[in-house]
Amino acid sequence: MTSVETAPEQALAWVNAGQGAAIATVIETWGSAPRRAGAQMVVSATGDMMGSVSGGCVEGAVVVEAMEALEDGAPRVLEYGVSDGDAFAVGLACGGTIKVLVEPVGAAMPKQMLQDLVAHRAARTPVAYVVDLDTWARRLDTSGHDSRFAADRTGVDEDGRTFVAIHNPPLRLAVVGAVHIAQALVAMARVAGYDPVVIDPREAFGSATRFPGERVINDWPDEALAEVGLDTRTALVLLTHDPKLDDPALHLALNSGAFYIGALGSRRTHAKRVERLEEAGFAPGQIARIKGPVGLNIGAASPSEIAVSILAQMVETLRMTK
Repeated sequence: MTSVETAPEQALAWVNAGQGAAIATVIETWGSAPRRAGAQMVVSATGDMMGSVSGGCVEGAVVVEAMEALEDGAPRVLEYGVSDGDAFAVGLACGGTIKVLVEPVGAAMPKQMLQDLVAHRAARTPVAYVVDLDTWARRLDTSGHDSRFAADRTGVDEDGRTFVAIHNPPLRLAVVGAVHIAQALVAMARVAGYDPVVIDPREAFGSATRFPGERVINDWPDEALAEVGLDTRTALVLLTHDPKLDDPALHLALNSGAFYIGALGSRRTHAKRVERLEEAGFAPGQIARIKGPVGLNIGAASPSEIAVSILAQMVETLRMTK
């Protein structure tokens, strides 16, 4: 799924309000389909909708099917071919074919299961929603799908009948050091779908004026990160150059599941950092997780360019090293 989507939460809100809701989920795609498997749209019994399964090509048809599903209580799998011409007509660059699962809440997907799914998402617990497309049996799994969780990969299993929807926690970025690079990186990361937090005990750096609208914690990094938490959906970027701030954060990060750990500094600075970590008892394999010097080597010079190199390396680590 796309981490910024909130279809389950909206569906539950509509059901609790007495409106009823049906959830439409892309389960398979072929060709240049505009949305990936896991994309969701929710439709209320009054015809309201939120989300998207095709970027505009087939939403109208899915709404009609969802309304019918709410009336007859039956789930259904729909298949649509989106031609390149049709896609262009609604402002998309390409076409493709998609399969969409439509499930009315209550009659098909149990309300309690939806409540449990929303609770797992709120607790940042990775969870898989599994549906047998032949028998319509459903369950929630918090284990047993390691490769899918790691790759953030929703889809139909090789048996052709088992659909697994991966609900990973939203991506987060924790930045230690409220410097100029952080100002650019936080803005870019938010556009890329990350929920950022800036950590710096120096209030002159970590201020609302320098980071308007962002979460800023003026506390020591180890204490702030213990509050924030470092899990498999969190990237940590250290930008202070100051061992008093960076090292405590690294000690926590290297014992966590954070998918990305990057630290600003020259090769000489990083070599000294490695020495300190070795003296602290960290194994070579743990230390090797640190991207230092941070960012892809693209010749970045300005703070904004360095931020681009860091964000690109975060994406590369998340998507290409599973």
